Amino acid sequence: MTAKLILQLAALLGALSVGIGAFAAHGLRKMLEASGRFETFETAVRYQFFHTLALLGIGLLLLMRPELKSLGTVAWLWLGGILIFSGSLYVLCLTGITKLGAVTPIGGVLFIAGWIMLLLAARQL
Repeated sequence: MTAKLILQLAALLGALSVGIGAFAAHGLRKMLEASGRFETFETAVRYQFFHTLALLGIGLLLLMRPELKSLGTVAWLWLGGILIFSGSLYVLCLTGITKLGAVTPIGGVLFIAGWIMLLLAARQL
C-alpha cells in the first residue's frame, strides 16, 4: 500500500469515525441504550478512530521513509482490523445479530498483528 493511499484512507476513515460517532450519540443513542449496546458502539468508534490516527502516522512515516515497505502491510492489517472489529460491532449493535460477535476477535488479532509488524518495521529505522 502506498503512502498516498494510506493517507487517503486515514482521511476517509477519520471523517467516517466522526460521522458515525456523532450519529450514534445523537441519532441512535436511545435505540442503542434500549438494547444495551451504546457502550459497544462507542468501543467500535474508539478503536476505529485510534487506528485511523495510527494509519495517518504510518502514511506520514512512509512518505519520509519509502524504503520501509512493510509499513504497507501494517496499514493493510489495521484496515482489516477496522473493517472486521469495528464493522462487526456496528452490525451487531444495529441488527442484534449476536453471532457476529464471534468474528470481532479476528479484527482484534489483525490490530495486534499490525502493531507487531510496526515493531519489526521500526527495527529498520
